[in-house]
Amino acid sequence: MRRLGLLAAASTLVLVLGVAVPARALIVFDPNNYVQNVLTAARELQQINNQITSLQNEAQMLINQARNLANLPYSSLQQLQSSIQRTQQLLSQAQRIAYDVQQIDRAFSTSYAPVTGSQSSQLLITNAQSRWQNTYAATQDALRVQAGIVGNLDTNRIQTSALVTSSQGASGALQATQAGNQILALSAQQLADLTAVMTAQSRAQSLEAAQRAAAQDQGREQLRRFLMPGQGYQSQDVRMFHQ
Repeated sequence: MRRLGLLAAASTLVLVLGVAVPARALIVFDPNNYVQNVLTAARELQQINNQITSLQNEAQMLINQARNLANLPYSSLQQLQSSIQRTQQLLSQAQRIAYDVQQIDRAFSTSYAPVTGSQSSQLLITNAQSRWQNTYAATQDALRVQAGIVGNLDTNRIQTSALVTSSQGASGALQATQAGNQILALSAQQLADLTAVMTAQSRAQSLEAAQRAAAQDQGREQLRRFLMPGQGYQSQDVRMFHQ
């Protein structure tokens, strides 16, 4: 009787609702499954974020590499070469006894050689005139080299300013290195100019010293001839240096 009562009550409820509920329409919530799905989605999202970050880092690395490989847009090579060529040209235009070992040896075996008793008075005068001309030419050459290097100073100032600006604005390692190398090249060019000035000045001073030494030697010989017994002084025509 009890079972019949429960069955009747269920039937009455169904009739009251007026609908039939199929078994497949019932939704069952599983908390464990929901948590696992959320964790899985979070892990996948983190992996995507990691991949995006990795791609961003690689892109930045490529940008940095491109900057490091970028050439310096400014070059002072042509100006430096022109300055060096001007200095070399001035040195190569040295007059009379130039920077040549054979020329020097030949001059010091002739016009600068010690005076002998067999040399004529005319030869002594000719050698003295040649020595004076050598000293005069060397002094002129030294002044020309100095003037040329003074002319390079303004060019060097402009190049130094441009290279320092380029170095400070370098976007990568290669540009900074190239700017540094050009600054070193400019310093080497300035050092070469200084060496050229010192060389030209030393040449003039050396020839002047050699002229004085030869003149003293020649003066002793001429005094000996003047005081020589039996000959004494004999007047003769003398050609001055400017004649």
